[in-house]
Amino acid sequence: MSELSGLFVSKPESATVTKGKNVTFVAKVDSSDLLRKPAMKWLKGKWLDLGSKAGKHLQFKEAYDRNSKVYTYEMSIIKAVDADAGGYRCEVTSKDKCDSCTFEVTVEAVQEEQQANILEAFKRSGDAGEDAGDLDFSALLKKRQRKQKDEPTEQPDVWDILKDAKACDYEKIAFEYGITDLRGMLTRLKKMKKKVEPKKSDAFIKKLESAYSVDKGKRIQLTVELADPNAQVKWLKNGTEIKPSAKYMFESIGNKRVLTINKCNLSDDAAYECVVGEEKSFTEVFVKEPPITITKLLDDVHTVVGEKVEFEVEVSEEGANVKWMKDGVELTRDSSKYRFKKDGKKHLLIINEATTEDIGTYYACTNGGETKGELDVEEKELEVLQSIADLTVKAAEQAVFKCEVSDEKVTGRWFKDGVEVVASARVKMTHIGRTHKLTIDDVKPGDAGDYTFVPDGYALSLSAKLNFLEIKIDYVPRQDPPKIHLDTSGSGSKNTLVVVAGNKLRFDVEITGDPPPTVCWMKGDVAIEEAEGRVRVESRTNLSSFVMEGAEKGDEGKYSITVTNPAGEDHADLYVKIVDVPNPPENVRCTAVGEDSATVTWDPPSFDGGVPVKGYLMERKKKGSSRWTKLNFDVYEGTTYEAKKMIEGVLYEMRVYAANGIGVSQPSANSKAFMPIAPTSEPTRLMVEDVTDTTCCLKWRPPERVGAGGIDGYIIEYCKEGEDVWVAANQEPVDKTQFRVRGLPTGEKLLFRVVAMNIAGRSPPATMKQAVNIREIMEHPKIRLPRQLRGKFIRKVGEKVNMAIPFQGKPRPVVTWFKDDEPLENPSVGVRTSDFDTILFIRAAEREHSGKYTLAVQIDNMCDKADIHIQVVDKPGPPTAVQVTDVWGFNAALEWKPPQDTGNTDITGYTIQKADMKTKDWFTVYEHNRRPSCTVSDLVMGNEYSFRVYSENICGLSEEVAISKNTAVIGKTDLEHNRIPYKEKDITSSPKFTAPLVDRCVVAGYSAAISCAVRGYPKPKIVWMKNKMVLGDDPKFLMQNNQGVLTLNIRKPSTFDGGKYSCKAINHLGEDVVECKLEVRVAQEKTEEKK
Repeated sequence: MSELSGLFVSKPESATVTKGKNVTFVAKVDSSDLLRKPAMKWLKGKWLDLGSKAGKHLQFKEAYDRNSKVYTYEMSIIKAVDADAGGYRCEVTSKDKCDSCTFEVTVEAVQEEQQANILEAFKRSGDAGEDAGDLDFSALLKKRQRKQKDEPTEQPDVWDILKDAKACDYEKIAFEYGITDLRGMLTRLKKMKKKVEPKKSDAFIKKLESAYSVDKGKRIQLTVELADPNAQVKWLKNGTEIKPSAKYMFESIGNKRVLTINKCNLSDDAAYECVVGEEKSFTEVFVKEPPITITKLLDDVHTVVGEKVEFEVEVSEEGANVKWMKDGVELTRDSSKYRFKKDGKKHLLIINEATTEDIGTYYACTNGGETKGELDVEEKELEVLQSIADLTVKAAEQAVFKCEVSDEKVTGRWFKDGVEVVASARVKMTHIGRTHKLTIDDVKPGDAGDYTFVPDGYALSLSAKLNFLEIKIDYVPRQDPPKIHLDTSGSGSKNTLVVVAGNKLRFDVEITGDPPPTVCWMKGDVAIEEAEGRVRVESRTNLSSFVMEGAEKGDEGKYSITVTNPAGEDHADLYVKIVDVPNPPENVRCTAVGEDSATVTWDPPSFDGGVPVKGYLMERKKKGSSRWTKLNFDVYEGTTYEAKKMIEGVLYEMRVYAANGIGVSQPSANSKAFMPIAPTSEPTRLMVEDVTDTTCCLKWRPPERVGAGGIDGYIIEYCKEGEDVWVAANQEPVDKTQFRVRGLPTGEKLLFRVVAMNIAGRSPPATMKQAVNIREIMEHPKIRLPRQLRGKFIRKVGEKVNMAIPFQGKPRPVVTWFKDDEPLENPSVGVRTSDFDTILFIRAAEREHSGKYTLAVQIDNMCDKADIHIQVVDKPGPPTAVQVTDVWGFNAALEWKPPQDTGNTDITGYTIQKADMKTKDWFTVYEHNRRPSCTVSDLVMGNEYSFRVYSENICGLSEEVAISKNTAVIGKTDLEHNRIPYKEKDITSSPKFTAPLVDRCVVAGYSAAISCAVRGYPKPKIVWMKNKMVLGDDPKFLMQNNQGVLTLNIRKPSTFDGGKYSCKAINHLGEDVVECKLEVRVAQEKTEEKK
């Protein structure tokens, strides 16, 4: 039940409004201490919920301030009418808290100085024009000023006055007490009188309850009891008659009528009534839907600005309602920012373009639970995958600047020496995917300069220089030796070319010499030919180009170029280095976990791609989910990372990317699933239970806070007092909360501590405050004799004897058993002794085991003893000397002596039996007779009797019996009985049916029976007929006659078996016939339902 608490910051106040005007009431609720959004209800009177009346006349608003965490609720009454006057209440609830307040609304009539037309006062209530509502004459009423009374007086209850008044005085009383709604007053008064004098029903003994509630998919029964058990009833649902079917089943049990509704669904939520003649009984059935549970929880989302975000949740049933909330505020379809999508059991919340304002906690709520997920949005950072490089070109050649960025949607502009480049027939700018190109055809000297690419929306620029190589050729008639002119200014080191794997390399080498030299390119000792291929050489005038398409790792190595002509030779070496993205990191593993964090470690990639690894990118996901969440956007340089903001008890997996100057690697293999779990709190109530010379027994209680990881066991450690070196007493954790530490040095003072272990590691230790002296404490021997052994211990022969007797004493005492003050040496009596108790057991007790058993517990010269008296009992022997001592009238006196063998216990009584010497059948006369004598009465005259006696103890009657040595003869007297002559009664009669056959209607395929009852003597002959044809021995019909009750069973009747059945009873005195009609109908309801 919710507790009443002050949730309102501001409460609505009572107000007076002029008729036709608007009024607004405001309530504010503080939600800083609430776990979820509070629910607000506006009520009028006591029960009327105004939320269902929302529309043009009543309007509700709701707002939430994230800074102050205050909800503001507004209720507006538009164009108030007289019916709006009265008491109102607003009620706010949140889980286990609630609060409410009341306020009044007073509606005043419009004050007019001069009313031109009295007909204008006859207005109708509502806003729908002429035809709206009832006529409202309130404007004609004059406002009456109330007299101020000095002393308040108690107002009488007007309803009590009306109930006792005559009908002719109602109008006068209403005028006196200011009641203007006479019709409403009479209606309420009529209902009150009905409650006072309820009308008794003639047809119903017990009517339907006012309402029934049933869970969806369950069965419900509606039951009434009728005054007439033969009355016919009709069942109606929302005014429509219900027909019997598999869904609705009718039962008639005596005067009870039962309607059973199977597998209730929402369509069965309706009003039902049972009709008997002119009387009706009403009820309502409410079908409750089962709670919708969440089967797949929300995942946390980490994204950047502008990306699309999808939150996905899966529920237990299709078509369920899911409410989406952000930071406690419900999300609606009115906002174009959010889209809601349903796909079977899946529900999605879609945010098209995420912004930093969308950061927060999102909730998906059903009536059976809720789940939440965090959304973290970071500003987008643009990453340069390939920068533009400096170019050196000659006249009429083509210059191409190319760069690559991480976002293919990013556009940009090109600048030359700070001036934006304008596209023309010779200058072209292209943007394909993530690649941006500036192409300049037919390069001229004026094209030389600094070129810059600036991405739109980012404070970033990429610059490179275009060098124009002007070649001047002077004619020299003499021969020049060949010369190789290398330009490797764009590379990292001299004569080294760096190529990204998969890219194209084109290296132009200028060659001079006269006559033109011959060029030879080689990789190692293998010449590269001038032919089509992936790696080839292209030659032009004074220019040799080395071309490599789609660079591969195998292309890396040393290359050489040699030029020769008649004037000489020149040689140059080049080194081509292929760089690529690194391999994925290896061996990703979780090394430690916390309550909401985990520490992950990995090994660097086996191959760094030829470029040093700059850092790593991490992602995580919940196990079983397919959505990965980024943990960092800036590369992380270390190989150990602590992931935070995790949920305790949930399994996670992680993977890592390696990043270098070329790009990002493929993801590593997923780590083994791990669970963020905090260590438990320390164990509690650590204490010493027992100490010996070399051992110490400890006890403790489990930790108060265990967490989702549970407890794997406990580690016990000890150290000497004054030292700090702790020694583990057990290598493997123990499950129990008790442990005996062994092998301790005698006489030492030791400190002990206990640590709880789970998957998260060690808990804080529970340490004893005082040191324990390892020395056994002398304790006097003491026997703790159980209560049941302090008296006689009685067992029957053949039963087991098992006595466990605890004792105490240190060091371990010596235990000795005696029987009748002699050492116990009987092999049939076993003894087992432990450190704290001794057990004496006998598998099958005999009478010889009876006696006094003494237990002695001794330590040195100290001893304690206890006596146990065991009594093994058996059934007694028979009594002796049973004889009849006297006979008089119809009585006989018996006496006997107690048995010689009492069964080792007291005789509790005797059982006496008698037998007539003619029949020799024994009958019990007395049981549990305590004396060895008795008197047997009510014997039959003229008979001779013999007697026998059993003895009895706690084990039962004796197995043998003692029979009397003599008999008792009851003599006849001289009495004579004059019998009245017996006249036999004539019981013959002709057949007469006492119960007739009854017309029946049965369903085809279900066995049926008809029955009647007949009397007559001699026993009449019974003949069954159908349509006046004798049925005979037809196996389909089974005829039974049980004490005059006649039954005809028809096995699985068909429509052919319908007709007129008759039963005829015949004897020599006459005959009698009864008839009935049997109608067999086919069950067509199931067929119609299937259609």
